[in-house]
Amino acid sequence: MNPIEEQLHAVFADAGCRGWVRAERIDGAGSIVDLEGDDPVVAASVWKLVLLVATARAFDEGDLTAMDPVRLVPSQCSPGPTGISSCSDPVTMSWRDVARSMITVSDNAAADALLGAVGLDAIADVIDFLGLENTRIVGGTKTLGAQIVRDTGRLSADEALGLLASNYTVIDSAGFDPAYTSSTTPRDSNTVLRAIWLGTAASPEQCDYMKRVLSQQVWPHRIRSGLPFPDVQVAGKTGTIGPIRNEVAVVSFPGEHPVAVSVFTRAARMDLFLPLVDRAIGTAARIAVTAVRRSP
Repeated sequence: MNPIEEQLHAVFADAGCRGWVRAERIDGAGSIVDLEGDDPVVAASVWKLVLLVATARAFDEGDLTAMDPVRLVPSQCSPGPTGISSCSDPVTMSWRDVARSMITVSDNAAADALLGAVGLDAIADVIDFLGLENTRIVGGTKTLGAQIVRDTGRLSADEALGLLASNYTVIDSAGFDPAYTSSTTPRDSNTVLRAIWLGTAASPEQCDYMKRVLSQQVWPHRIRSGLPFPDVQVAGKTGTIGPIRNEVAVVSFPGEHPVAVSVFTRAARMDLFLPLVDRAIGTAARIAVTAVRRSP
Protein backbone atom coordinates (compact mmCIF):
# COMPACT_ATOMS: atom_id res chain seq x y z
CA MET A 1 0.00 0.00 0.00
CA ASN A 2 1.44 3.38 -0.99
CA PRO A 3 1.39 6.49 1.28
CA ILE A 4 -1.69 7.99 -0.44
CA GLU A 5 -3.66 4.77 0.02
CA GLU A 6 -2.57 4.64 3.66
CA GLN A 7 -3.83 8.19 4.20
CA LEU A 8 -7.16 7.37 2.60
CA HIS A 9 -7.59 4.21 4.68
CA ALA A 10 -6.87 6.22 7.83
CA VAL A 11 -9.44 8.88 6.91
CA PHE A 12 -12.18 6.32 6.42
CA ALA A 13 -11.23 4.33 9.53
CA ASP A 14 -11.40 7.48 11.66
CA ALA A 15 -14.90 8.20 10.29
CA GLY A 16 -16.16 4.67 10.95
CA CYS A 17 -16.74 3.67 7.35
CA ARG A 18 -15.31 1.81 4.37
CA GLY A 19 -14.26 3.86 1.40
CA TRP A 20 -13.56 3.50 -2.31
CA VAL A 21 -11.82 6.27 -4.28
CA ARG A 22 -10.56 7.04 -7.75
CA ALA A 23 -9.16 10.37 -9.00
CA GLU A 24 -7.71 11.16 -12.43
CA ARG A 25 -7.28 14.05 -14.81
CA ILE A 26 -10.03 14.52 -17.37
CA ASP A 27 -7.50 14.51 -20.21
CA GLY A 28 -6.17 11.09 -19.16
CA ALA A 29 -2.63 12.34 -18.52
CA GLY A 30 -0.71 12.20 -15.25
CA SER A 31 -1.02 9.75 -12.39
CA ILE A 32 -4.15 8.12 -10.99
CA VAL A 33 -5.15 7.65 -7.36
CA ASP A 34 -7.10 4.44 -6.98
CA LEU A 35 -8.31 2.81 -3.78
CA GLU A 36 -10.31 -0.29 -4.79
CA GLY A 37 -11.68 1.72 -7.69
CA ASP A 38 -12.90 -1.35 -9.59
CA ASP A 39 -14.96 -2.75 -6.71
CA PRO A 40 -18.75 -2.69 -7.22
CA VAL A 41 -20.41 -0.19 -4.88
CA VAL A 42 -23.99 0.88 -4.23
CA ALA A 43 -24.73 3.78 -6.55
CA ALA A 44 -27.56 5.36 -4.52
CA SER A 45 -28.47 8.62 -6.27
CA VAL A 46 -25.23 8.62 -8.27
CA TRP A 47 -27.23 6.51 -10.77
CA LYS A 48 -28.95 9.78 -11.72
CA LEU A 49 -25.74 10.83 -13.47
CA VAL A 50 -26.25 8.04 -16.02
CA LEU A 51 -29.91 9.07 -16.37
CA LEU A 52 -28.77 12.66 -16.99
CA VAL A 53 -26.67 11.45 -19.93
CA ALA A 54 -29.57 9.35 -21.24
CA THR A 55 -31.81 12.42 -21.01
CA ALA A 56 -29.29 14.62 -22.85
CA ARG A 57 -29.03 12.01 -25.61
CA ALA A 58 -32.84 11.87 -25.81
CA PHE A 59 -32.82 15.64 -26.33
CA ASP A 60 -30.27 15.19 -29.12
CA GLU A 61 -32.26 12.44 -30.83
CA GLY A 62 -35.63 14.15 -30.52
CA ASP A 63 -37.14 11.49 -28.26
CA LEU A 64 -37.72 14.27 -25.71
CA THR A 65 -37.94 18.00 -26.36
CA ALA A 66 -35.99 19.86 -23.70
CA MET A 67 -38.41 22.79 -23.46
CA ASP A 68 -41.65 20.78 -23.55
CA PRO A 69 -43.67 21.21 -20.32
CA VAL A 70 -44.47 18.28 -18.06
CA ARG A 71 -46.95 18.36 -15.15
CA LEU A 72 -46.04 16.38 -12.06
CA VAL A 73 -48.33 15.74 -9.09
CA PRO A 74 -46.30 15.31 -5.86
CA SER A 75 -48.79 12.88 -4.30
CA GLN A 76 -48.31 10.56 -7.28
CA CYS A 77 -44.50 10.75 -7.24
CA SER A 78 -41.75 8.92 -5.41
CA PRO A 79 -41.26 10.27 -1.88
CA GLY A 80 -38.21 12.36 -1.09
CA PRO A 81 -37.08 15.23 1.13
CA THR A 82 -36.32 17.64 -1.71
CA GLY A 83 -37.65 18.96 -5.00
CA ILE A 84 -41.04 18.07 -6.43
CA SER A 85 -41.66 15.39 -3.78
CA SER A 86 -41.65 18.08 -1.09
CA CYS A 87 -44.20 20.30 -2.88
CA SER A 88 -47.85 20.57 -1.88
CA ASP A 89 -49.31 21.28 -5.31
CA PRO A 90 -48.86 20.08 -8.90
CA VAL A 91 -45.78 21.45 -10.63
CA THR A 92 -45.30 22.21 -14.33
CA MET A 93 -41.78 22.59 -15.69
CA SER A 94 -39.75 21.78 -18.78
CA TRP A 95 -37.98 18.45 -19.18
CA ARG A 96 -34.58 20.15 -18.96
CA ASP A 97 -35.56 21.75 -15.65
CA VAL A 98 -36.88 18.41 -14.39
CA ALA A 99 -33.40 17.05 -15.12
CA ARG A 100 -31.84 20.06 -13.40
CA SER A 101 -33.90 19.43 -10.25
CA MET A 102 -32.90 15.75 -10.34
CA ILE A 103 -29.23 16.72 -10.13
CA THR A 104 -29.10 19.97 -8.15
CA VAL A 105 -31.23 18.79 -5.20
CA SER A 106 -31.27 15.03 -5.95
CA ASP A 107 -35.00 15.17 -6.68
CA ASN A 108 -36.40 11.62 -6.58
CA ALA A 109 -39.70 12.54 -8.22
CA ALA A 110 -37.88 14.22 -11.09
CA ALA A 111 -35.62 11.20 -11.56
CA ASP A 112 -38.49 8.73 -11.76
CA ALA A 113 -40.40 11.00 -14.16
CA LEU A 114 -37.37 11.13 -16.46
CA LEU A 115 -36.77 7.39 -16.19
CA GLY A 116 -40.38 6.82 -17.17
CA ALA A 117 -39.92 9.10 -20.18
CA VAL A 118 -36.64 7.68 -21.52
CA GLY A 119 -36.88 4.08 -20.26
CA LEU A 120 -34.38 1.57 -18.92
CA ASP A 121 -33.32 0.68 -22.47
CA ALA A 122 -31.91 4.20 -22.87
CA ILE A 123 -29.96 3.69 -19.64
CA ALA A 124 -28.58 0.42 -20.99
CA ASP A 125 -27.60 2.18 -24.23
CA VAL A 126 -25.59 4.77 -22.27
CA ILE A 127 -23.87 2.05 -20.27
CA ASP A 128 -22.88 0.26 -23.50
CA PHE A 129 -21.91 3.46 -25.34
CA LEU A 130 -19.62 4.67 -22.55
CA GLY A 131 -18.18 1.20 -21.89
CA LEU A 132 -19.25 1.07 -18.25
CA GLU A 133 -18.27 -2.53 -17.61
CA ASN A 134 -19.34 -2.66 -13.97
CA THR A 135 -22.40 -0.41 -13.86
CA ARG A 136 -25.91 -1.82 -13.53
CA ILE A 137 -29.13 0.17 -13.11
CA VAL A 138 -32.06 -2.00 -12.03
CA GLY A 139 -34.64 0.76 -11.62
CA GLY A 140 -35.32 4.20 -10.19
CA THR A 141 -35.98 5.54 -6.73
CA LYS A 142 -39.41 3.92 -6.63
CA THR A 143 -37.84 0.50 -7.25
CA LEU A 144 -35.26 0.99 -4.50
CA GLY A 145 -37.91 2.22 -2.07
CA ALA A 146 -40.08 -0.83 -2.74
CA GLN A 147 -37.09 -3.11 -2.19
CA ILE A 148 -36.34 -1.56 1.21
CA VAL A 149 -40.01 -1.72 2.24
CA ARG A 150 -40.10 -5.44 1.40
CA ASP A 151 -36.90 -6.14 3.29
CA THR A 152 -38.08 -4.38 6.45
CA GLY A 153 -41.71 -5.46 6.38
CA ARG A 154 -42.93 -1.87 6.69
CA LEU A 155 -45.76 -0.11 4.88
CA SER A 156 -43.86 2.81 3.37
CA ALA A 157 -40.34 3.90 2.44
CA ASP A 158 -40.38 6.55 5.18
CA GLU A 159 -41.24 3.93 7.82
CA ALA A 160 -38.60 1.55 6.46
CA LEU A 161 -35.84 4.17 6.42
CA GLY A 162 -36.83 5.29 9.93
CA LEU A 163 -36.43 1.73 11.17
CA LEU A 164 -33.10 1.29 9.39
CA ALA A 165 -31.80 4.57 10.84
CA SER A 166 -32.19 3.18 14.35
CA ASN A 167 -29.05 1.62 15.77
CA TYR A 168 -31.20 -0.35 18.22
CA THR A 169 -32.35 -2.72 15.48
CA VAL A 170 -30.42 -5.26 13.45
CA ILE A 171 -32.06 -5.03 10.04
CA ASP A 172 -30.35 -4.80 6.68
CA SER A 173 -31.61 -4.50 3.13
CA ALA A 174 -30.56 -5.82 -0.25
CA GLY A 175 -30.74 -2.16 -1.27
CA PHE A 176 -27.40 -1.70 0.46
CA ASP A 177 -25.69 -4.56 -1.37
CA PRO A 178 -24.25 -3.82 -4.83
CA ALA A 179 -25.06 -7.39 -5.91
CA TYR A 180 -28.79 -6.71 -5.59
CA THR A 181 -29.33 -3.05 -6.39
CA SER A 182 -28.14 -0.36 -8.80
CA SER A 183 -24.37 -0.37 -8.63
CA THR A 184 -21.28 1.10 -10.23
CA THR A 185 -17.56 1.57 -9.51
CA PRO A 186 -15.42 4.65 -8.94
CA ARG A 187 -13.70 3.97 -12.29
CA ASP A 188 -17.03 3.84 -14.16
CA SER A 189 -18.25 7.00 -12.44
CA ASN A 190 -15.14 8.85 -13.53
CA THR A 191 -15.66 7.52 -17.05
CA VAL A 192 -19.10 9.16 -17.18
CA LEU A 193 -17.72 12.45 -15.87
CA ARG A 194 -14.83 12.40 -18.34
CA ALA A 195 -17.18 11.76 -21.27
CA ILE A 196 -19.30 14.75 -20.26
CA TRP A 197 -16.31 17.06 -19.84
CA LEU A 198 -14.67 15.87 -23.06
CA GLY A 199 -17.91 16.40 -24.96
CA THR A 200 -18.33 12.78 -26.07
CA ALA A 201 -21.27 11.69 -23.88
CA ALA A 202 -23.73 13.56 -26.11
CA SER A 203 -23.66 16.56 -28.44
CA PRO A 204 -21.39 19.48 -27.44
CA GLU A 205 -24.49 21.55 -26.63
CA GLN A 206 -25.91 18.90 -24.32
CA CYS A 207 -22.53 18.24 -22.68
CA ASP A 208 -22.30 21.97 -21.88
CA TYR A 209 -25.80 21.77 -20.41
CA MET A 210 -24.83 18.79 -18.23
CA LYS A 211 -21.70 20.55 -16.97
CA ARG A 212 -23.76 23.61 -16.00
CA VAL A 213 -26.33 21.49 -14.19
CA LEU A 214 -23.69 19.48 -12.29
CA SER A 215 -21.99 22.73 -11.23
CA GLN A 216 -25.32 23.88 -9.70
CA GLN A 217 -25.56 21.05 -7.16
CA VAL A 218 -26.38 22.68 -3.82
CA TRP A 219 -24.73 20.28 -1.35
CA PRO A 220 -21.45 21.62 0.14
CA HIS A 221 -20.94 19.02 2.87
CA ARG A 222 -18.96 16.31 1.04
CA ILE A 223 -16.34 16.90 -1.68
CA ARG A 224 -16.75 20.68 -1.47
CA SER A 225 -16.00 20.56 2.27
CA GLY A 226 -12.46 19.39 1.46
CA LEU A 227 -11.97 22.05 -1.22
CA PRO A 228 -13.67 25.17 0.18
CA PHE A 229 -11.96 27.67 -2.13
CA PRO A 230 -14.08 30.26 -3.98
CA ASP A 231 -12.07 30.00 -7.18
CA VAL A 232 -12.30 26.19 -7.35
CA GLN A 233 -15.33 24.69 -9.07
CA VAL A 234 -16.80 21.42 -7.80
CA ALA A 235 -19.43 19.98 -10.14
CA GLY A 236 -20.93 16.67 -9.16
CA LYS A 237 -23.63 14.39 -7.79
CA THR A 238 -24.19 12.95 -4.34
CA GLY A 239 -25.84 9.68 -3.36
CA THR A 240 -27.30 8.76 0.04
CA ILE A 241 -29.33 5.82 1.31
CA GLY A 242 -29.08 4.14 4.72
CA PRO A 243 -25.36 3.63 5.51
CA ILE A 244 -24.34 4.68 1.97
CA ARG A 245 -22.86 8.14 1.34
CA ASN A 246 -21.21 8.96 -1.98
CA GLU A 247 -20.19 11.80 -4.22
CA VAL A 248 -18.66 11.95 -7.69
CA ALA A 249 -17.41 15.25 -9.07
CA VAL A 250 -15.12 17.14 -11.38
CA VAL A 251 -12.81 19.54 -9.53
CA SER A 252 -11.44 22.47 -11.54
CA PHE A 253 -8.62 24.68 -10.26
CA PRO A 254 -7.95 27.90 -12.21
CA GLY A 255 -5.54 27.33 -15.09
CA GLU A 256 -5.30 23.56 -14.47
CA HIS A 257 -6.69 20.43 -16.06
CA PRO A 258 -9.94 19.36 -14.34
CA VAL A 259 -9.79 16.24 -12.15
CA ALA A 260 -12.56 13.64 -11.89
CA VAL A 261 -12.88 12.17 -8.41
CA SER A 262 -15.35 9.57 -7.14
CA VAL A 263 -15.71 8.70 -3.46
CA PHE A 264 -18.08 5.98 -2.24
CA THR A 265 -18.56 4.96 1.40
CA ARG A 266 -20.48 2.56 3.58
CA ALA A 267 -20.74 3.49 7.24
CA ALA A 268 -20.83 1.15 10.20
CA ARG A 269 -23.87 3.04 11.50
CA MET A 270 -27.28 3.76 9.96
CA ASP A 271 -27.82 7.22 11.48
CA LEU A 272 -29.75 9.69 9.34
CA PHE A 273 -26.93 12.22 9.73
CA LEU A 274 -23.26 11.16 9.75
CA PRO A 275 -21.22 14.38 9.50
CA LEU A 276 -17.95 12.53 10.17
CA VAL A 277 -18.49 10.42 7.05
CA ASP A 278 -19.50 13.47 5.00
CA ARG A 279 -16.32 15.22 6.11
CA ALA A 280 -14.26 12.10 5.35
CA ILE A 281 -15.53 12.20 1.75
CA GLY A 282 -14.26 15.77 1.45
CA THR A 283 -10.93 14.92 3.06
CA ALA A 284 -10.43 11.85 0.85
CA ALA A 285 -11.26 13.88 -2.25
CA ARG A 286 -8.76 16.57 -1.24
CA ILE A 287 -6.00 14.00 -0.68
CA ALA A 288 -6.69 12.24 -3.98
CA VAL A 289 -7.11 15.39 -6.07
CA THR A 290 -3.98 16.97 -4.57
CA ALA A 291 -1.94 13.88 -5.42
CA VAL A 292 -3.19 13.94 -9.04
CA ARG A 293 -2.50 17.68 -9.38
CA ARG A 294 1.07 17.23 -8.16
CA SER A 295 1.87 14.50 -10.64
CA PRO A 296 3.83 15.45 -13.78
